[in-house]
Amino acid sequence: MSESTIIVEHSERVGIIKLNRPRAYNALSGTLINELLDALRSFESDPSVGAIILTGNEKGFCWSAPKPFYTNQSDYLAAGADIKEQSELSFVNAYNQDYLKNLNDGFFAIHKPIIGVINGIALGGGCELAMMCDILYAAETATFGQPEITLGTIPGAGGTQRLIRAIGKSKAMHMILTGEMISAKEAEAAGLVAKVLPTEQVFSAALKTASKIASFSAPIVAMAKEAVNEAEELGLKNGLRFESRLYHATFGLEDHAEGFQAFLAKPKRAAQWTHK
Repeated sequence: MSESTIIVEHSERVGIIKLNRPRAYNALSGTLINELLDALRSFESDPSVGAIILTGNEKGFCWSAPKPFYTNQSDYLAAGADIKEQSELSFVNAYNQDYLKNLNDGFFAIHKPIIGVINGIALGGGCELAMMCDILYAAETATFGQPEITLGTIPGAGGTQRLIRAIGKSKAMHMILTGEMISAKEAEAAGLVAKVLPTEQVFSAALKTASKIASFSAPIVAMAKEAVNEAEELGLKNGLRFESRLYHATFGLEDHAEGFQAFLAKPKRAAQWTHK
């Protein structure tokens, strides 16, 4: 049997997924995508998991880039596996398969927060994969880019849609039309990532945040995530109406009553969530 393209771990109420194609710099392949989505669905249905971390390995997060971005020819050949996979697709095959659509749909279906830990290069599909996460933590050495233009194509896993929402039209257009990369600090300043930390600290910081999120009421966290995501799809008026409906719905949860009772208790006590 071939080695799994991901590594799945648990840390208390946090599910951890590590991309595991080190020779190919974790480039997105059909197998990796399927295994990643299977792991996400497994964590989604596991009541013991309250938040998810997605990260890469010591070589980087995930990248699929043309030759100029690789350090040597052997790196290019090893990491080009997914590019080769894509190069064999015709328009008809890509269209009929809805190529990469399952990746976007799979992430949309996850109600639990996903924290992306970008511990190196995130290019092409890797940058798009990072943007599918709800919160991004980046190592100081991380870089982001959409170099598809140099291959004679465009981003196809949400890059043209999510990047403009994250950093604005001008910066997004510049990255997509030039193929140039931005540093972790530039990504933080533009609003693409939440925090930039030293490489040796970024995962532990993300795990601490994931554990904190997982310590809250699971249905409340899911509703908060849904409300924020809908803000990108709805106008302000409809978004406010949607938020109100979810807010009112929290009043019917046991965890809502518990949270208020714990806060008002004398002395104040920690809430005991039942996730109901």
